[in-house]
Amino acid sequence: MDVQSGVMIVGEQRRGEVHPVTFELLARGRQLADKLGAELSCVVMGSVSASASASASGPGLGLGLGRSAREIIERGADVVYLVDDPALGWFLPRLYARALERLIRSEMPEIVIAAATTSGRTLMPIVAAKLGTGLTADCTELDIDTEERLLLQTRPAIGGNVMATIKTPQARPQMATVRPKSARPLPRDAGRVGRVIQVRLDEADCGAAECAATSFGARREHGLEAVLGSVRDTTQEVNVQDAEVIVTGGKGLKNKDNFRMIEELASLLGAAVGATRDVVDLGWISYPHQIGLSGKTVAPRVYIAVGVSGSVQHLAGMQTAETIIAVNKDKDAQIFKVADFGIVGDLFEVVPEMIEKIKNRPATGR
Repeated sequence: MDVQSGVMIVGEQRRGEVHPVTFELLARGRQLADKLGAELSCVVMGSVSASASASASGPGLGLGLGRSAREIIERGADVVYLVDDPALGWFLPRLYARALERLIRSEMPEIVIAAATTSGRTLMPIVAAKLGTGLTADCTELDIDTEERLLLQTRPAIGGNVMATIKTPQARPQMATVRPKSARPLPRDAGRVGRVIQVRLDEADCGAAECAATSFGARREHGLEAVLGSVRDTTQEVNVQDAEVIVTGGKGLKNKDNFRMIEELASLLGAAVGATRDVVDLGWISYPHQIGLSGKTVAPRVYIAVGVSGSVQHLAGMQTAETIIAVNKDKDAQIFKVADFGIVGDLFEVVPEMIEKIKNRPATGR
């Protein structure tokens, strides 16, 4: 490759709407690009033609691409690449990887970052292997060594007990995935100016038969991959990563029946239900609720931890919450070291009283 320059982020969309994690990546990317004195670009892949058929099971880019691209620019991008093709109506990793690989080889960014979501964790290792470069996964911090012009990639290591900073001194581009909710989006700047570039796949990317497909349902297979359908998670009304308020239960609740107190408290507060790894391993609640190093990273306005000891692995997933409230009978529990408000007491007395107070609070009409 020739001289590489610029920072590229891989945006995500869900059912035609740009996912908020894209705006978090833009904040990260803008900081890196400014330190390098380089452009920041954003790639969004999908199918516009799929939008007419998109529904709960159809993730087309949608008809509002102009609005979405405009917001991406307002939140920090200099260039937006919209990779639009009917073959991209469903997330098929090898096909998406070919499209992204081609764009990276064409535009030659020196840094490529994506979110450590299910899509990002699937796509980026394939692309890195195709490009013959490295990939640092699940980063919590990114920075630039301005003397060497290297990306500093910081992530938890050794079970979350230490933080390791990694460099990629030779291979290019430097690639990393970043934990969702580990950065806050930049505010919109209506005065920002940028370029929007439409990109189409060609036969080299997906094969003549695949690129000839024009209907949403026509392209569900690629090589050994096939989409059989999609199932929405019905165990939670609010995804923990998107929630403004989260109530999390730990092993201190002792059994599955007692965990229902957490669900009741969350319901009264209009909050999402979170859980520690121990709780999920015990089968009290399903994995999508797990918060921590091996689960989801969250940054709600309010995080209520009940019967949670505060292991390093759990703290890594929630310590960026704006306000943390902890309930634990052990005054030396690690959770109190990050809590803004701590209640040292028996949760089996404290939580029922909280529930009762909320139920009996005066109606405010709000």
